[in-house]
Amino acid sequence: MKEITLGRTGIRVPQNAFGALPVQRVDMDTAVGLIRRAYEGGMRFFDTARAYSDSEEKLGEAFDGMREKVYIATKTQAVTPDAFRRDLETSLRNLRTDYIDVYQFHCAQQAYAPGDGTGMYECMEKAKEEGLIRHIGMSAHKIRVAMDAVKSGLYETMQFPFSYISGEKELALVELCRQENVGFIAMKGLAGGLINDSRAAMAFMTEHDSVLPIWGIQKEKELDEWLSYMDDTPEMTGEIRAFIEKEKEELAGEFCRGCGYCMPCPKGIKINSCARMSLMLRRAPSEAWLTPEMQAEMKKIEDCINCRACVAKCPYRLDTPRLLKENYEDYKRVLAGEVTV
Repeated sequence: MKEITLGRTGIRVPQNAFGALPVQRVDMDTAVGLIRRAYEGGMRFFDTARAYSDSEEKLGEAFDGMREKVYIATKTQAVTPDAFRRDLETSLRNLRTDYIDVYQFHCAQQAYAPGDGTGMYECMEKAKEEGLIRHIGMSAHKIRVAMDAVKSGLYETMQFPFSYISGEKELALVELCRQENVGFIAMKGLAGGLINDSRAAMAFMTEHDSVLPIWGIQKEKELDEWLSYMDDTPEMTGEIRAFIEKEKEELAGEFCRGCGYCMPCPKGIKINSCARMSLMLRRAPSEAWLTPEMQAEMKKIEDCINCRACVAKCPYRLDTPRLLKENYEDYKRVLAGEVTV
């Protein structure tokens, strides 16, 4: 496994990092065990967020007494200086540390800059001056916001969805980050579960020397898979490249990435699951998709009032009500045995 340097932060780690969003779904002992095993297996960069319920606390427990051995990145969704400070203080307390390696604006809606009237970038500058954070970063889902941030020269890292089904715009963002010496942190390297070949996913990442992928991990078998690549790192081959091209053809067009930023739905629809059910049935087969509980969730689509709040919040500007309806009709055909998956 090669090491990469995360832009001008100077952070140098193996190109195989831990995304701690999923550990909020498991208990403390399980999470701590996973995180420590990841460290023992060679992972050194761990990404979390204030919004991931108790994920920060689990990282804090796992690395208590060994803080200097790892790099920790976290995020704030604050949009006011007061909320920013509260989030920062909470994150420091949860992580049991007196500094954060990379502090990021979470799902940023604009590229904050000094003097823009929000006071938000000034909050980052002050925190850095105080030694509470070491590097200023951003996570985004909107390509325009990400591009603006990188071009501004104000951000040391950019976290953005990136996988082998990414398009030309995402590839251009990666290249811009390389040119500007901004570290690129790749989230959703498995496209929110739509990619199910980890070797191909890792081989793709290794072609980009400036990219640090953070893999969302919540199960032992998932961790085992990623750690196995520390010694047996997949390389891009003609066979894998052909496979990726086939995958990109299959996933061409509009589809829900499952990011969840459209939530909550006023009618209680689990949009980030229901709006991509057709793909999940075929690409990640599971009996769980067809349980009575999931059928009840899908049936809620009938209650959609087409308020289009989900459309306004979607970073990919998808016609979510239409996607929900199409997925529900397909789902009913699968249940009726009219379609085999």
